[in-house]
Amino acid sequence: MSIEIATLGAGCFWCVEAVFDSLKGVSQVNSGYTGGQLKEPSYKEICSGTTGHAEVARITYDSSVISFSELLEVFWATHDPTTLNRQGADSGSQYRSVIYYHSEEQKNIAQKSKDAAEEADLHSNPIVTEISATETFYIAENYHHDYLKNNPDQGYCTMVIKPKLAKFKKMFAEKIRE
Repeated sequence: MSIEIATLGAGCFWCVEAVFDSLKGVSQVNSGYTGGQLKEPSYKEICSGTTGHAEVARITYDSSVISFSELLEVFWATHDPTTLNRQGADSGSQYRSVIYYHSEEQKNIAQKSKDAAEEADLHSNPIVTEISATETFYIAENYHHDYLKNNPDQGYCTMVIKPKLAKFKKMFAEKIRE
């Protein structure tokens, strides 16, 4: 068993959490904030778009079960990495596409993965995903955790998260935890 951490921003952390929490080898996903200048930011402050933070998911995983490269395959497939500071209707720098690396190895894997995603020409626009060194991670308020599980009938869950999760599960059926 080899426990590692990945930190990814791909729009609203509720969606990111729901996707990555379904994967074999992932033991924990925490929604939070990183990449900004304000210490101990609140969700309200993040939503103002003035703190510099991104909504992210901090993913704890067993790299003997799922690799960082495999996590990035899911990352590229489950959001639009070509829209600057936007995912769907969510707009603002807090929704940016970003990979925060925790080691030089992750940095190199992230860059190779991004290059491969660009070369695959899956998107009609250039990829704008940032690759940055990890910064202080601030865990989000409790009500953000397990958001889909705790709010299955909430509008955002039914209209955004559930369809994204269904598409993801079809694409990556072999990687889904039973």
